[in-house]
Amino acid sequence: MKCPNCDKTMKPQKGIRFNEYTVDGWVCTCGEKYYEPEQAQRILLLNTLKKQSVKAKLGRIRSNLILRLPKDIEMALNLEQGEDVSITVEGDGIKVVKV
Repeated sequence: MKCPNCDKTMKPQKGIRFNEYTVDGWVCTCGEKYYEPEQAQRILLLNTLKKQSVKAKLGRIRSNLILRLPKDIEMALNLEQGEDVSITVEGDGIKVVKV
């Protein structure tokens, strides 16, 4: 990949700081950084979701109560159907964490 500032070849690098996260990308000797687009987009979506309240729906399948999460949360946290999560009761609410 060519640097848009100095036209030199940028080197791939893992663990570049982007906001409070690390992502993969490319770095040039002139200091220019280019972040891997999908990873950067996910971080921007996470930051947006942290600033707002997201509504989710409860449903029922037979005798089980299910929590349906919006697509944005699924994408931001890389959640997939059938994946395990941990649910912890905290005060009057719950905390759901990817295992």
